[in-house]
Amino acid sequence: MNSKAPLPTIEHVFVLMLENHSFDNMLGFSKLSGSNAVTGQPTTLNCLTGSETNTFRGIPYIVGQPAPTKMKVDPGHEFSDVLEQLCGAGAKYPPHGAYPPINNRGFVSNFATLPKFTKLASTPSPPGQGDIMQCFAQSQLPILNTLAEEFAVCDSWFCSMPGPTWPNRFFALAGSSAGLDHSPTPSETGIWQTISGFKFQNGSIFDRNIKWRIYAGNVLFTFAHALKRIHINNIRRFSNFASDINGATPQFDAQFTWIEPDYGHVLTDFTGGDSQHPLDGVVRGEILIKNIYEAIRHSPIWDTSLLIITWDEHGGFYDHVAPPAAIPPRDKPQFRSANQFGFDFNQYGPRVPAVVISPHTPRNIIDHRVYDHSSILATLERLFNLQPLTKRDALANDVLALASLSEPRVDAPLVLPDAPKSEDGADNQALDALEVELPEATRGDDLIERERDNLPGFLYLVTRAYLQMSPMTRFLPILMRHARVRTRRDARDYFEEVRRVLASARRLEAIR
Repeated sequence: MNSKAPLPTIEHVFVLMLENHSFDNMLGFSKLSGSNAVTGQPTTLNCLTGSETNTFRGIPYIVGQPAPTKMKVDPGHEFSDVLEQLCGAGAKYPPHGAYPPINNRGFVSNFATLPKFTKLASTPSPPGQGDIMQCFAQSQLPILNTLAEEFAVCDSWFCSMPGPTWPNRFFALAGSSAGLDHSPTPSETGIWQTISGFKFQNGSIFDRNIKWRIYAGNVLFTFAHALKRIHINNIRRFSNFASDINGATPQFDAQFTWIEPDYGHVLTDFTGGDSQHPLDGVVRGEILIKNIYEAIRHSPIWDTSLLIITWDEHGGFYDHVAPPAAIPPRDKPQFRSANQFGFDFNQYGPRVPAVVISPHTPRNIIDHRVYDHSSILATLERLFNLQPLTKRDALANDVLALASLSEPRVDAPLVLPDAPKSEDGADNQALDALEVELPEATRGDDLIERERDNLPGFLYLVTRAYLQMSPMTRFLPILMRHARVRTRRDARDYFEEVRRVLASARRLEAIR
């Protein structure tokens, strides 16, 4: 929570949330210097010294650069994984108790001993065990580094809880995960699978008196669609984004715009998208950032806009800063199974990158204040006079002090650098938004009911869209069809069935 300083001239807040990278992994060797956001004095980012080490079986693994362009094995980032990464091998969390002491020494041990649940979570072999300690060089991320230098970068922005994607994204939209402390399972999504969606005691930002829009690389795979009130018709293809904000009629009036990337091949390895998932690399995500910034920069609403770019969680990558304790949301879980580990949300997860961009942001600002994803809500609530959703966002710092200039800058770059050549030599554009890619799964008979698998969540999203675009007489057959999906091959066939049904009904035009 910030002081009652005058509000900046901001009418449009845009948020892009990418996937699974820690601050050190992305910016740990940037060595950026600038002006302290609070004091105005010279300061530097809280980066790596180059000597930070994790030891596994007597072998030291030291931080270094450059990072692999893409990971061969998806690092662990479920609650138990993060517990080991932060607190060391053998650490235990007592349900509803205090989080163990944090030393950030378990990243390599966790990565080196990943269970072989699926091909996506196989065990890395030496020397690949040290990849979890490697960080991107500036030359690998020219677009992110340029924005960090040209505007404001936050080096104490933590993911909202020490765990995976779903609860952390929920915190950005509801100041809570309604008790969810793990990736959803098939049985859980079966319980959630109603037309009303995942529920929070106090609702989400989309339930408040604010004009909003959602853009997504693939409208069928959009985490925000999991929430109550969100209909698939509310989600626009990202391909419309630039023309929408530059259009004279109708004038773009959204006060809050949530942007989700394309997650690529969700059935197998997440490649082919632009979310920066560790298995997919970072180039297309850099291009997505560039396209969003340049679209806003050249639009008629640039002078009254603020863009926040951050990552949902650290993805299992090393970060040297111990996350501090957090304020619990104090709301009640709406689903009994949500709180698998008895976590009370009194602990932040590891740091993630965050840059704040506005023509009202001075150049080269470094902010050391503590933020988490609920700071997005705190910013919207203070700017647009909204009531907090939970105790977490009520007490979170907002970022409005980073838009301190009374007049918009005229020196903000019009064009950002080009991204490096794609790691896989493929076209740098992400998959078509409504093209559901269905590659033959390497292990198509694998059961979906496994830890570290986001597929149950994506199945939930697809079935939710199916229900919303169908008459009520079809609800029971659709839910029964969803329940029969047990393997990756089943999921592939089901996604294709939903795509065909929606296309044949000519309903896809409604979600473009």
